[in-house]
Amino acid sequence: MERVTFDLDVLRSFVTGVELGSFARAASRVGRSTSAVSAQLKKLEEQAGTPLFRKAGRGLALTEAGETMLAYARRLLELNDEAAAAVRGVDLEGWVRLGLQQDFGDVLLSGVLGRFSRAHPRVRIEVRVARNAELLERVTSGRLDLALAWGDGMGAPHGERLAELPMRWIGSAAGCPAWTGAEGEPLPLLAIEAPCRFRDAAAAALDRAGIPWRLAFTSPDLGGLWAAAAAGLGFTVRTSIGLPAGVRALGPGEAGLPALPALPLALHKAEAEPGLPTARLAALVVQALQRPVEIARGAQRERGDPVADVVAGAGSRGVATWKGGGESR
Repeated sequence: MERVTFDLDVLRSFVTGVELGSFARAASRVGRSTSAVSAQLKKLEEQAGTPLFRKAGRGLALTEAGETMLAYARRLLELNDEAAAAVRGVDLEGWVRLGLQQDFGDVLLSGVLGRFSRAHPRVRIEVRVARNAELLERVTSGRLDLALAWGDGMGAPHGERLAELPMRWIGSAAGCPAWTGAEGEPLPLLAIEAPCRFRDAAAAALDRAGIPWRLAFTSPDLGGLWAAAAAGLGFTVRTSIGLPAGVRALGPGEAGLPALPALPLALHKAEAEPGLPTARLAALVVQALQRPVEIARGAQRERGDPVADVVAGAGSRGVATWKGGGESR
């Protein structure tokens, strides 16, 4: 059997195109022309010896072989990038204190911090998962080096706005609660204890729409909130990042619920020019967020490129623009 060696640059274009929902956008991200990316995809299919795409309306969808290739491509690229970081940072030493909003714990803790620790074993990492106000206070006072928090980044001295994510109504994955709004029945609202941006946005949207509501459940953390939503006790508001299996994001207008605004996401730094360990971790966090952010916001698909539109199988259309750094090549 002939041995096949896949080109990592080709795999990176393939993965980026699927994750962004558009190979035209992927071309810009990886620094190539759309025709060059098209040639890469043709080469990849030839090496695979089987079609990786199929027609789906006006766009393309992955075949079963394409889905398999996508899974392996992600693993190969992750190992490649981890190896590059490890070789370059073999002597890196120091201490990084990272703060995370609860929404991003599952997204970042195991993957990003595990990769960083393996690549830089001499760097000590401390992580604090907390609410927005505490994270901002700690990074401003210098008790955290980095903090990923909701907001536009303007309230802290070294905040960088990364994206805007659409807020979503969240309900039980097993079915919506028994609420019809008949005879002025108030909507059961599930919320984090005040102060909370999501709680305020939900209340404001319901008030504007003239929908009566009652606070049916409050929790100091997301764990309790997800348990209440999964049990069908009511509706809550969050983004679609980090949703557990027991809940789901409702579609626009579903259950008669009003539209919600978008919420900025920012990365805050204690120093304008952080040390190398902090800068390396910050870059890795930004890179790791690209895919979940694109899925949460719903990538706007471009038309006109013969391989531009890909059905990636996740996300709904949103209003965000990702401003993170490009992928390393």
